[in-house]
Amino acid sequence: MKIPAIVNYEQRDGAVELREVDVPDVGEDDVLLEVAAASVCGSDIHMYHNTLGYPVNTPVILGHEFGGYIARKGKNVRGFKEGDRVVSETAAVICGQCIYCRTGEYNICPNRLGFGYGVDGAFTKYVRVPARCLHHIPDHLPFERAALTEPACVAYNALAVKSQINPGDFVVVIGPGPIGLFALQLACLMGAGRIVVCGINVDAKRLEVAKRLGADVIINSSAVDPVEVVLSYDDRFGADLIVDAVGIPATVRQAIDMVRPGGQITKIGWGPQPLNFSLDPLVAKAARLQGSYSHNYKTWERVIQLLADDKLRAQPLISQVCSLDGWRDAFHAMESGDAVKAVIKP
Repeated sequence: MKIPAIVNYEQRDGAVELREVDVPDVGEDDVLLEVAAASVCGSDIHMYHNTLGYPVNTPVILGHEFGGYIARKGKNVRGFKEGDRVVSETAAVICGQCIYCRTGEYNICPNRLGFGYGVDGAFTKYVRVPARCLHHIPDHLPFERAALTEPACVAYNALAVKSQINPGDFVVVIGPGPIGLFALQLACLMGAGRIVVCGINVDAKRLEVAKRLGADVIINSSAVDPVEVVLSYDDRFGADLIVDAVGIPATVRQAIDMVRPGGQITKIGWGPQPLNFSLDPLVAKAARLQGSYSHNYKTWERVIQLLADDKLRAQPLISQVCSLDGWRDAFHAMESGDAVKAVIKP
């Protein structure tokens, strides 16, 4: 049986197309998941343009933010049955033996491969998923919103696990993409006193969403210097926490300039370019630069509950829903800033 799939077929700009592929086989510890919804990530667009900062195992079916129904399960699978509504983590392959896997931090397993770049992902009708990646979701949580669990988990890990926020803290989020907008909401939930969200011209619609979701101040960094704005508040020392959800050298430098002495920068965004500037100002401020990557099982259970209770709001981020045939328009809408988040329903 052949099914349609959005395939990145080689590593060059534009090498993505809708193809017919075989329904995947499943092993004893896997399920065959019928995809109900899969959201488009910025990394999918980077793969479309061959600008991703890490290797891609082409040809590969894109898509790593997804949920659906269990269509078939392997004989060793326990705790799930056919027809269950689930979402899936992204760590499709892990070694299971290293210290990180054995202590629950399999997201940083050196042998980790994720859906949509390392193994076939979910921009298709059926995907093979190891049962260890699955989480039940409640019936009242629509799949369109559940498909945003993964970026919400990235933000949760960065804010609630890797960062320190005290009630009343001054928090700046650089980059109002989906992860940045979830980071904003988590900062609100964790008691931040003032939250500033920075974007550029292309982010105009996303900055509007940030304001609706609780940002105290939004800054168009294409029009004003965000560092000057941040340093104009209170004692003028800067923010307690900077969340860099962009990750390029320019935003890393802004973060260093914005953070107050003794504060923290949490870098989520990827930027393969060299920094080409000194980190001595970070040293002089005795500030912490913290990387944050992916998520683990406990994070998913927490975030699913927050999404189900609408304490983390996913719906305001969803700008476009389409079928597999509409993938190109969805990619372009996100790249242009016309869409905050596009969701594909196979």
